[in-house]
Amino acid sequence: MTAERKPYAIYAITRHGISIARKLIEGLPGADLYVSQKLFDGAPAGAKPLPLPMGPLLTEAFTAYDCHVFVISVGAVVRMIAPLLKNKKVDPAVVCVDDTARFSICVLSGHVGRGNAFTEKVAGLLGAQPVVTTASDALGTLTVDILGRDLGWTLDDPDRNVTRGCAAVVNAAPVLFVQETGEPSFWPEAAPLPPGVRYATSLDGVDPGAWEILLVASDRDLSRSHPEIVERAVVYRPKSLVLGVGCDRGAPLAMVERGVDRLLEEHGLSAKSVKALATIDKKADEEALLALSARRGWPLVTFTPEELDATEGIENPSETVKKHVGARGVAEPAALRAAGAARLLVPKRAYTEEGVGRSMTLAVARVPFAKRSVEESHG
Repeated sequence: MTAERKPYAIYAITRHGISIARKLIEGLPGADLYVSQKLFDGAPAGAKPLPLPMGPLLTEAFTAYDCHVFVISVGAVVRMIAPLLKNKKVDPAVVCVDDTARFSICVLSGHVGRGNAFTEKVAGLLGAQPVVTTASDALGTLTVDILGRDLGWTLDDPDRNVTRGCAAVVNAAPVLFVQETGEPSFWPEAAPLPPGVRYATSLDGVDPGAWEILLVASDRDLSRSHPEIVERAVVYRPKSLVLGVGCDRGAPLAMVERGVDRLLEEHGLSAKSVKALATIDKKADEEALLALSARRGWPLVTFTPEELDATEGIENPSETVKKHVGARGVAEPAALRAAGAARLLVPKRAYTEEGVGRSMTLAVARVPFAKRSVEESHG
């Protein structure tokens, strides 16, 4: 569910439909129920009147919900929503249920809009048969456009090679999944990868021309290091980096933000893979860190001086820092501890700007990566 949208809208225009809707609202928290005005006397408490024809109401409500559940025929629904469709990135999910609740049918936005998942949920509530027609789900193969989404992964570029990747896995063409970082549970670990898909944990020696498509989970800026790979790849961004930060009191947000961006750029790392900011508890109220956390969507994690001082793997301990804050460092141990890492990806770096009068330190740790227990193959 997005922050701007409500979760569900349910529409019923027959007496059987109202009976079905009663079951749905019990299992779909936050759902709004719309019932035909002609039958409104029999509507459950809290229902909203549904004027017919539905077109004007749908025009206003279509983008206000994540999922629309119609206890109405598919044909009628398709005609009503057709003028409202834009693209799969923004269109909500649409699910249709027949008047006997035999079938729960995904009509729109099966992957990106989570229509397939909503369809399964509605079917489970009604004891209905889910009807899902997207090829990857029907075949039980990788869903390229939303792979790892439940784990927090994002697409580096939603417009690059995604359609090609979907076609490749559906047709069991040669596909190489290269996982440099991220959770191995992007696919059930006990299950073999789908036909045509091979697995590796390094881009070293990979010939992009040997594969129809490459699927790459990485926190690196591959456009700089492997441009030939990016041209034939769908790149995923797991949340695998933790930024350790120490800064002077009152450090300006603009300076802190520039320092972070420069560090990531210099080391070829993607801001889209940052999982969190980490610092000492004395900085829990630091305005620049709070503002950066809110602006980038990076949670701010803090630790006590004792926790930081007990952290192993610090590369640049400082007794001077310990005299001031009670720990031998801030950026390095905070990054290590928040990431659960044993060693730093980027040791402490100082950042200052002429004329600002404030300074900061930054370090990066990568969340430990456990590869899947399958045979690697570069082809």
